[in-house]
Amino acid sequence: MLDGFDEIAEGLRQDALDALNATSQPLVLTSRRGEFAEAVEAARTPLVWAAGIELTDLTPDDLADYLPRTARPVTRGEEVPGPIWDAVLDELRARRTEGSAHLARVLSTPLMIILARTMYSDAPDRKPAELLDAERFPTEHALEEHLLAGFVPALYRRRGAPERDAPGHRRRPRQPDVQRAERWLGYLAEHLVRLDRHDLAWWQIGRSVRRPTRVLTTVLASTLCVTAADWLIGLLLVLVYADDPRVKGERYILEGLMVGPIAGLAFGSVYAVLTVFGGLAPEPTYVRLRLPGTHHGGGPRSVRVFTGRFAAILLGGTVIGIGIAPAQMLQRALYFGISLLDREVIQGTLINMLVYGLIFGLAAGVVFGLTSMLEAPLDTASAATPVSLLSSNRTTVSRQVLVLAPAFTLAIAFGGRLVVDLLRGPLGEMYWPLEDGMYIGAIGGIGGALSYALGFTAWGQWVILARVWLPLTGRLPWNVAAFLDDAYRRGVLRQTGAVYQFRHLRLQHHLGHAFRRQQANYRPATYPARP
Repeated sequence: MLDGFDEIAEGLRQDALDALNATSQPLVLTSRRGEFAEAVEAARTPLVWAAGIELTDLTPDDLADYLPRTARPVTRGEEVPGPIWDAVLDELRARRTEGSAHLARVLSTPLMIILARTMYSDAPDRKPAELLDAERFPTEHALEEHLLAGFVPALYRRRGAPERDAPGHRRRPRQPDVQRAERWLGYLAEHLVRLDRHDLAWWQIGRSVRRPTRVLTTVLASTLCVTAADWLIGLLLVLVYADDPRVKGERYILEGLMVGPIAGLAFGSVYAVLTVFGGLAPEPTYVRLRLPGTHHGGGPRSVRVFTGRFAAILLGGTVIGIGIAPAQMLQRALYFGISLLDREVIQGTLINMLVYGLIFGLAAGVVFGLTSMLEAPLDTASAATPVSLLSSNRTTVSRQVLVLAPAFTLAIAFGGRLVVDLLRGPLGEMYWPLEDGMYIGAIGGIGGALSYALGFTAWGQWVILARVWLPLTGRLPWNVAAFLDDAYRRGVLRQTGAVYQFRHLRLQHHLGHAFRRQQANYRPATYPARP
């Protein structure tokens, strides 16, 4: 029996149909009807020797064959002498009351039967006879909402987390309590309901955060990256030139504290511009090693991508360069006693602002613009699992950082020399020693590459938003990937290739509605203004 054909990634279903048609082994294949029909239509190849069986509504006789086998026997002196489902099944057959008629219609679908079995067969302290209470559940809708509300708590009240059944899975975290699990699942469900989507993709979870907050997190992440890069390079210089009195650790600490926020604001402004104008929607990508215009190399679309990214990143790089010049002059004033009010100092600072702006703007625009040209969206429809796609994208981003850091370093070092040589005549005497260029370039290369990876890639947005920001605010657990995998194995979620889906659309909407209601109850009360 092959269960869950509809959970195969859409791009792999045609290959699966071909493989099934090539085998003569007797088998039963289960699938949702819509997904199977779409796969057959796309492949234009039905299962040749298959007989189609469509499920119909379940009857009380079907329930009588199934539910008693799932139930625990009544023991320890309980009032009902037989198995817990016997009284309920007798009422469903007779339909003597309004409550039994409602329950019979509700338990005609597999979803509601699974919910009822999970809540009552697996729980030692619950009795399914309460489902017949017409006063408590006056309508079918009330019964369904009761079953939906109790499904997740029943699953997460079980002792111990499910055992992992496949090699390579991470060690599971401690089992979350019911309230937190419901809140986390409700937040994800509300995110999907708000977007009118069913697919829960890890690279889209960050979009549940408001745009201003996403810009703020990008600013903070970039600030930390550039500050850490400055301190790292400074530490290396202190260790190498320990005997030089001009090389002091305090100087580099101060420099990092000044340069880091400037770079953070610049990367944040680029992020804001690209998101507002629709030029940034981080999705899993791969890097192609072809120049634009070659076979499958991108052509006009790649040129448009480069132009858009180059313009936005040129602005950000210029902001960084303009901010570095006064920060550098302030640092020299503190450590070397230079007067900031001196006319030559002011004039030199203004020239440096122009030169640094051109150097960083052009270097960043060219390097990161070319990077965007060589990126191509990954075919997520052919990914086997969300975890494999996440791991693959993490590897891609890591390789990008290893290339971007030296490329941006060299672009600043040698591009700066070119800019200085071109402007030396009009702006007067200027110097760009190679060691100074490499020092500034190394800080920009390492910090800029890390900032790009965190702010402008799918994996980076996953890290700073889904792995840091949302857990800090209590909306998701710290290990989101493990939580989603655990929810899938418990049966709350189903897996379709690279994305998750809630087990049923009804469950998704119920959890989303419950989360909205809970959030509304937490809002502070408002009072009318006094006259």
